[in-house]
Amino acid sequence: MTDWLAGRRALVVGAGSGIGRAVVDAFGAEGACVAALEKDPDKADALRTAGVPVVTGDATTRADNERAVAATVEALGGLDVFVSCVGIFDFYRGLGDLDADVIDDAFAEMFAVNVKSHLHGVKAALPQLRAQRGSVVLTTSTSAHHPGRGGVLYVASKFAVRGLVISLAHELAPAVRVNAVAPGGTLHTDLRGAASLGLDRERLDGPDRAAALAARTPLQVALSGADHAWSYVYLASERARGITGEVSHPDGGIGVKG
Repeated sequence: MTDWLAGRRALVVGAGSGIGRAVVDAFGAEGACVAALEKDPDKADALRTAGVPVVTGDATTRADNERAVAATVEALGGLDVFVSCVGIFDFYRGLGDLDADVIDDAFAEMFAVNVKSHLHGVKAALPQLRAQRGSVVLTTSTSAHHPGRGGVLYVASKFAVRGLVISLAHELAPAVRVNAVAPGGTLHTDLRGAASLGLDRERLDGPDRAAALAARTPLQVALSGADHAWSYVYLASERARGITGEVSHPDGGIGVKG
């Protein structure tokens, strides 16, 4: 523990598993007080058991984001850091793999979860963040920077998050810093597919995933949510007080792969 986040009060959205849960744990270890918004009731209960104040709700809705912010302020006395780790995947479906009659529903679902949830969350948190000169850390993906890391809808949605980061960083400066983390492939994630594509029971994990992830990165590492969480810690900390509109890339070096 280095207390990089001592005294900070954070709301983590999508906090029940994978990267989100790792962020909750890392923030707590670094001295932050953390609250959560989580859709899955069982995951929400596990967070409560760990002592985290939780609102069970849907991050794609205005009402549940506002409830989560209000509950965070009530429990922690304020809000300094907003983090969103919400996302769904499309399991590499290209345009040629999509029937024309599912595109409308799949687009709406993918962009609601991966993009609109961030807008509602930041909007709900904004008065508190402005008052505290706080910060936002969103979750994009290596898919937003390199081809082949997702299907057409997922990649497009993660590019949209890059747009949110630079737009909000410009709009909200100097009061609020806005950055993002773009994780590469992650071990033990519960990232699910879009229900509109019949993929909501699929998940990105399996017995050979560590070897597969390591093989495709120059550093030959398979990273976990705990590895990625330190990028969120840094961007939320005073050490990053001069950084806004940027993206951290804990991806094993995908960007330098020839």
